Amino acid sequence: MEIPDTLRCLYSESIEEQQGSYTITVPKQEVTDGDICENGSYRVALLTSPSTDADSSDENADESDGWLEPPVKEGERRSIEIDDIGEQGDGIASVERGYIVIVPDTEPQERVMVEITSVTSRFAFAEVVEREMDED
Repeated sequence: MEIPDTLRCLYSESIEEQQGSYTITVPKQEVTDGDICENGSYRVALLTSPSTDADSSDENADESDGWLEPPVKEGERRSIEIDDIGEQGDGIASVERGYIVIVPDTEPQERVMVEITSVTSRFAFAEVVEREMDED
């Protein structure tokens, strides 16, 4: 299955029945640290769990089963474009599946070669290795 680069967040959650309808909870961290906004409108895609056992006691997929592995690895080098500046003044880039890479000492629309220094399930930190020049 191909996942588009425009995906803003990806997480596992169960569906709960509440007063005649069904609810999927969005984790607070997706709003406070992610690319989605409270009261925003979004399209939602539901994917089946990658579990081979449909009756598995673990209804939620998580990072431990490899399904939600970050799209970057520590030590990896890649060229990225900085999209925005975060609250702490660091550059923010969005890569595959909307995954966030935080890069200090960068500016919006700057293209840089970075080395990933730290990876979490929701974001990574990177350092600039080389600043790429515009060919205009």
